[in-house]
Amino acid sequence: MRIGVMGSGYVGLVSGACFSEFGIDVVVYDPDASKIERLQKGKIPIFEPGLEDLVKNNMEAGRLTFTTNPKQAIEGAEAVFIAVGTPSRRGDGHADLSYVYGAAMDIAGHLKNYAVVVTKSTVPVGTGREVERIIRAARTDLEFDVASNPEFLREGSAINDFMRPDRVVIGTESERAQKVMRQLYRVLYLIETPILFTSLETSELIKYAANTFLAAKITFINEIADLCEKVGADVHDVARGIGLDGRIGKKFLHPGPGYGGSCFPKDTLALVKTAQDFGAPLRIIETVVDVNNKRKRAMADKIAAACGGDLKGKTLAVLGLTFKPNTDDMRDAPSLVIVPALQQAGATIRAFDPEGAHEARNLLPGVTFCSDAYDAMAGADAVVLLTEWNQFRNLDLKRMKSQLKAPVMIDLRNVYAPADMKAAGFRYTCVGRPS
Repeated sequence: MRIGVMGSGYVGLVSGACFSEFGIDVVVYDPDASKIERLQKGKIPIFEPGLEDLVKNNMEAGRLTFTTNPKQAIEGAEAVFIAVGTPSRRGDGHADLSYVYGAAMDIAGHLKNYAVVVTKSTVPVGTGREVERIIRAARTDLEFDVASNPEFLREGSAINDFMRPDRVVIGTESERAQKVMRQLYRVLYLIETPILFTSLETSELIKYAANTFLAAKITFINEIADLCEKVGADVHDVARGIGLDGRIGKKFLHPGPGYGGSCFPKDTLALVKTAQDFGAPLRIIETVVDVNNKRKRAMADKIAAACGGDLKGKTLAVLGLTFKPNTDDMRDAPSLVIVPALQQAGATIRAFDPEGAHEARNLLPGVTFCSDAYDAMAGADAVVLLTEWNQFRNLDLKRMKSQLKAPVMIDLRNVYAPADMKAAGFRYTCVGRPS
């Protein structure tokens, strides 16, 4: 089989590489010439464990190619995946679908044979129908079907998520399109991966419903953590106690500074706007968005309080800047709110992130970027753990004390045990647990 992928961003690149690993010939298109040139040389523009080797191996096998010419990706393909960005639109919070509709016009201009046009991007309900309308209006002669195939990739484990997914969701009413999509995912079908066929609208809504539910779960445990601090309970024991209930489950019950990343912030906001437009407001998700935004700002206050309430003239070591470990993604990371708030309060920031520093330099002016965690702590009045990279889980506490002016740690990911930190002589602040 042969497919085209419109977009070489996170979703397009990972999906294209994984499909090629399935033995499918994949051509990935992107108008960014410099990006395509780097990819053709085997240089991966994002950090995702295992992706570089996957791309290299399939390029060498001749199954994966990159191009700036949309015709090369579209013409002759049995399926064309739209995997472009859908960021929040400035001013109103709706998803910006201009790149999706631009890809639809490219497809209309170059498609000759029957193909399935597949929206892989996260798009609001009704987008697939509009893609179909755009193509049909431009090419009345063209034979094609439109399908929705949302991605459920977690940054940091995206390849495994694609190769061994919980489920594959495909929205289309066409039996011909279903046949093509079954063939594309045949490898997963053979290992009994659940494949759910639905209508276009249902598939589009499943993606948003999944992400907003997970965002709500994170926000719930964060608010429970706040209550735990007031009443003297331990949020981790609460999470275990409710997570053992099969109806609830233990995943995404980890307290922290709030969710971020490329999906949850924009998808919760987009679903809120869609629901409002259709006259069925989602009050729970509206609250989730509001609580999460306020939580990031509250974390800066928590850090200040742990440092005596006044940050003027103080230096803070910040460990981790990306929204989660095992990615270089800074999109809507809590650090983008917390660090500027600390600077505004008078603090000087020395930071280290294993993969995110190159992107963070453009987003966090005035921050001193350090070579490692201990370099960041040199001469600092306190250390703040913002992202739970594995290398931060077993820091040398004696060395930390020798680097810091005072043994003060604010752990917003609850990586360390309060009793251990107390025994080591640290003044330790965490989230939702007695410190």
